[in-house]
Amino acid sequence: MKNRIKVLLVDDHAVVRAGFRLLLQAEAHIEVIAEAERGEQACQLYQEKKPDVVVLDLSMPGIGGLETLRRICSRDSEANILVFSVHHEMVYVNRALSAGARGYISKNSAPAILVAALETIADGQTYIEQGLLKNHLAFTGHQGEYRALIDALSPREFDVFRLLAKGMTIQKIADELCLSYKTVANYGTQIKTKLQVSTVAELAHIAMVLALFND
Repeated sequence: MKNRIKVLLVDDHAVVRAGFRLLLQAEAHIEVIAEAERGEQACQLYQEKKPDVVVLDLSMPGIGGLETLRRICSRDSEANILVFSVHHEMVYVNRALSAGARGYISKNSAPAILVAALETIADGQTYIEQGLLKNHLAFTGHQGEYRALIDALSPREFDVFRLLAKGMTIQKIADELCLSYKTVANYGTQIKTKLQVSTVAELAHIAMVLALFND
């Protein structure tokens, strides 16, 4: 590529961002032009800096990665966003791609994969890590009923659903997501209604079927 690829790094861990920056700066054709630790900041920096590619984590405080992805793509349908996440489960991959991501790789992938993904996405193509791609193609043909219900959740409802299914209390979820107790309780009610269940155990069952916690 003749022009340098301008990158916006979005991750709430400063050490992780520093590692990404060092890795990418070793490539002469890639330039990290800005960093953000929260989704709200990422949306603002995207408008100001106009990066070629956004490298986005999903697990962040505030509005979270999925909502960040949705907001950026709603404002710019041509946005090139690469999700770089610890989550390798297909429900995350599918939600990210549905929200507008152009690529998805896991954080345990080799450094060369991150560079290849950036180059591919900057060139206007999509990139899904090979192992994830195989699972993605298989997943889209199964578990249709649960997947359709999960897709009906908003990004924040999905975050709350995931934590409820893990067995976290409402107060712990409120602390984790920087929300009030009442807000999380209301989300819990909305989620159960949308997923047509009445207990947290049923939420956990759906999460198990969708392999949310197969780490």
